[in-house]
Amino acid sequence: MGSLAAFGRLTAAAWSLARNDALLPRELDALYPPRVQSLSRAVRGLAGRQAREGRPGERLARSLERLGPVAIKLGQLLSTRADIFGAEFAGDLSRLKDRLDPFPTPVARREVELCLGRSIDSLFSAFGEPVAAASLAQAHDAVLLDGRRVAVKVLRPGIAQRVAQDAEALALAARLVEKVSPDARRLEPRALATTVIRATELELDLRLEAAGGDELAEVMAKDGYMSAPKVVWDGVGKTVLTQEWALGAPLSDPATLEIEGLDRPALADKLLRAFLAQALDHGVFHADLHEGNLFVAAPAQITAVDFGIVGRLAPSERRYLAEILWGFLERDYEKIAQTHFDAGYVPRTHSVHAFAQALRAVGEPLFGRTARDVSMGRVLTQLFEITALFDMRLQPQLVLLQKTMMTVEGVARRLDPDHDIWKAADPVVRRWMLRELGPQAQVRRFVSEGIEALRALHRLIETPPQATAAVAVVEERPSRMAWFALGAAVAGAAFWLGVWLL
Repeated sequence: MGSLAAFGRLTAAAWSLARNDALLPRELDALYPPRVQSLSRAVRGLAGRQAREGRPGERLARSLERLGPVAIKLGQLLSTRADIFGAEFAGDLSRLKDRLDPFPTPVARREVELCLGRSIDSLFSAFGEPVAAASLAQAHDAVLLDGRRVAVKVLRPGIAQRVAQDAEALALAARLVEKVSPDARRLEPRALATTVIRATELELDLRLEAAGGDELAEVMAKDGYMSAPKVVWDGVGKTVLTQEWALGAPLSDPATLEIEGLDRPALADKLLRAFLAQALDHGVFHADLHEGNLFVAAPAQITAVDFGIVGRLAPSERRYLAEILWGFLERDYEKIAQTHFDAGYVPRTHSVHAFAQALRAVGEPLFGRTARDVSMGRVLTQLFEITALFDMRLQPQLVLLQKTMMTVEGVARRLDPDHDIWKAADPVVRRWMLRELGPQAQVRRFVSEGIEALRALHRLIETPPQATAAVAVVEERPSRMAWFALGAAVAGAAFWLGVWLL
């Protein structure tokens, strides 16, 4: 029954897109093969004249808004890439970031009281109308009893059920794609759908968002590239989140870019460095950095809000990211290729050297050119063709990272059309490489391995004598072996320390 309902929702989604001429838009007719052109005309014949009015981006925005939160998330991502889809198209989708239709304030007030178990008046001296409305929640301007201005985020009524329905439809769509398109299987549709669904489900508990925002605020404070509003824990519940008011103007407002004294190139650099520092240095990053979640102030201050999606990277994934970026910075394509093979992302049936050659074809045209002069549409197309040629599969654990990188680069390009992503990334990546792979890191690693050897020896010593004959021998001479292991560790550490000092 669940699959039947999900199929019905998929059909309804296709119908909605078709009626708004957003499935096969007429503006792209010249690009379609003859058969697709015929299908496009037939589909448009089903739509009413009024539904087909407006630009492609406007029609798609209308459809995605009706389709629900997961579809709106897709529209938010597309809206950050004016360099790929065009400024007009991206601009038409931008309302999906924070300008959707709000639900009534009395409903929000009731939800706050039910969730927190307290009256509005016992928490706030003022509780205003919505100032922003997105796919899952809306934010209200309010004032605490102590006079602090805050933003109160309230989940939309019934949103959990809507997300569950979207999740079923998305999972079904992924299964269908795998069945009908063998070429798409390397993109791991089901794993991708699972990642998207799980991230969206976590957004439905604002207590988790409060914890993520609190953690990332501590992380951001260590580098200073970006900041986050302080969480007001007395105003936090499953469906309600209260934070101090974010300083600055919303980046989703086009007028913000015209603020006097705003250093747009510095803002673009800070945004990229903030993301990379979070991901590389701390293994945790804000994974929804579109304009609707960013506030800026002159000359170059950035405040992030909405921590519903937090990405995390294991040490091995952080090292992979750093080495890939470092390889591009140094234009060492052999190193980049080898890193992909070592991580298992490219099957060893292929040649490392051939893969390096393909990467060079992508990387070299980017150097020495500004963002304005680089077509990211062409770059992404070329990357997709290369990954197919070398049988690279989508890595579900890196989906949030890749999505956030794409969003951040799109926002940085809007801030500064001449933005140089490699120059901006260099100080953060170089710092990580020196710290993690330099002589000091070698010393730390050697000492750590020595300590681990001592712990292993200690565990052997504590093993019952009857366990094995080998353990019995160890037990007879624990002191000598322990001192030998410790001496080796100290000697190794001293050697590497000397190398570093020299």
